[in-house]
Amino acid sequence: MRVPVVVNEIPAPSTAPCRTSPPGTTTIAAVRTALPAHRYAQDDLTEPIGDLCLGPGAERGVLRRLHASAGVRTRHLALPIERYADLGDFGRSNDAWVTVGLELGEEAVSGALRASGLQPADVDLLVCTSITGIAAPSLDARLAGRLGLRPDVKRLPVFGLGCVAGAAGLARVHDYLRGHPHDTAVLLSVELCSLTLQQRDAFRANLVAGALFGDGAAALVARGDAGAGAATGTSGPSVVATRSHLYPGTERLLGWDIGASGFRVVIDAGVPAMVRDHFGRHVRAFLAEHGLTTDDIGTWMCHPGGPKVLSAVADSLGLPGDTLDASRRSLAAVGNMSSASVLHILETTWQDHQPEPGTWGLLTAMGPGFCSELVLLRW
Repeated sequence: MRVPVVVNEIPAPSTAPCRTSPPGTTTIAAVRTALPAHRYAQDDLTEPIGDLCLGPGAERGVLRRLHASAGVRTRHLALPIERYADLGDFGRSNDAWVTVGLELGEEAVSGALRASGLQPADVDLLVCTSITGIAAPSLDARLAGRLGLRPDVKRLPVFGLGCVAGAAGLARVHDYLRGHPHDTAVLLSVELCSLTLQQRDAFRANLVAGALFGDGAAALVARGDAGAGAATGTSGPSVVATRSHLYPGTERLLGWDIGASGFRVVIDAGVPAMVRDHFGRHVRAFLAEHGLTTDDIGTWMCHPGGPKVLSAVADSLGLPGDTLDASRRSLAAVGNMSSASVLHILETTWQDHQPEPGTWGLLTAMGPGFCSELVLLRW
């Protein structure tokens, strides 16, 4: 079913040339991903997930086709696969989210701080995003003491942005650092998607989620332009500009139905078509405001919503076939880790394919709303 879309008119792009060193830039000092120890080949998960979602003996043709076409080779799970049948209810699943999320969150933030050459006491703001569990006190509050953060650290827990939160979180960190240029901020994403899988639920969206999503955490350390030199690690790209966009009338495209059993995923089949029809126009308009076109972007870091979504992004922008290979490699290696995925892609792009200084990059993601987030980077 296609959801009708009402798209806002886009203002004419500015013809002013881009400033190569705009005031208020944010420097990314480090990114680190933390993955659970329980790693599985996709083929080894198909039948156990079938037992969970459909029950033993149920017909599994659709499920097997979804697993084969998801673009995923391996995934990491919060728990050993045999433990999922014993979770039983939302309370137990959420307890596991807290326990494992704290372990992975601590590992990711500690690793990112070490890589940046900074200490926990240097952190002024901790933004923590997740859509796969809830807690009060929130994960960031529980992590502050474990990490050795200052008692006066500012904290911002974020719930509800979903897959877009890796990009949106970076954008909001940038907003903060523009006003606090001497500060250091950490963005932490903790997503344990497997803990939201609904047992005895043959709903197609649940089967898609069971074929596509993986678990992990990622942390990013960023510095304002007045304090960027304080980091002793190798600095990464700078955030030049950001853009958020909501697509009216699309609230049922993506998200959760929340009930007694926890988070029941909503994934409408119209998502790729919506992306193909509208995403490219918004990206081109954003780039044009900075005197750029898609040809000027040397590194594309797009959240891997799935093979169809990645193909729709490439089609909407007229990108060559290999442009989004970093996203496809991430999807194959760890699955779709919701908001952590785009940070994983940024990390691997930085480590494995160090862009030349001056290279433009675009980091993008989409999520519930339905919405998109664009972050313009320069290496």
